[in-house]
Amino acid sequence: MKKHQFQLEYSEFPNKEALDTAKQKLLAKAREAQAKAYAPYSNFKVGAALLLENGEIVLGSNQENAAYPSGLCAERVAFFHYGATFSDSKIVSVAIVGGSNKFETLGILSPCGACRQVMFEYEQKQESDIQIILQSDSSEVYVMNSIADILPFGFYEKGLKE
Repeated sequence: MKKHQFQLEYSEFPNKEALDTAKQKLLAKAREAQAKAYAPYSNFKVGAALLLENGEIVLGSNQENAAYPSGLCAERVAFFHYGATFSDSKIVSVAIVGGSNKFETLGILSPCGACRQVMFEYEQKQESDIQIILQSDSSEVYVMNSIADILPFGFYEKGLKE
C-alpha cells in the first residue's frame, strides 16, 4: 500500500484592498455580475468574472428556475458564455463572489463540483493555468494559482482512451 497526500497552496488577503489593481477590478466586475443574479429560491447570489488575455472581461451570474435543477451556477454561465463568444483568447483568471441579503456567508466561498469540473475542462483545453480569486460576504479574499488546485483527480480528456 502507498499513501499519498494532496497539498493546496493558496494566498489569503485580509481584504480586497490588499490585492493588486487588476484583481480588485476583476472582483468589482464579479460583484456587478452578482447584482444581476436571479436567485429567488436560494437567496444566494453569485457573480463570476473571467479576465481574458486580450483584456476582455466575461461575466456570469447564477440563474435559478422554479423547475429545479434547471438553473445554472454563475461560474458555468460565465465559462459557457466565454466558450460560445470569446474562445479565441485564453482565460487568465476568474473572480467569484457570493452572498445573500438573507444570511451571512463566511470563509472560503468554493465553487460546486460541477463548476469545478467545467472550469477544469477549460483550463486543460487551453493548456495553461487559470488563477481563481474567491470572496464571500467576509472581507478575506483567497487566491489559488490553478483550477486544478481545487479539483484533485479532475476528469479530463487525456485520461480517456479510444
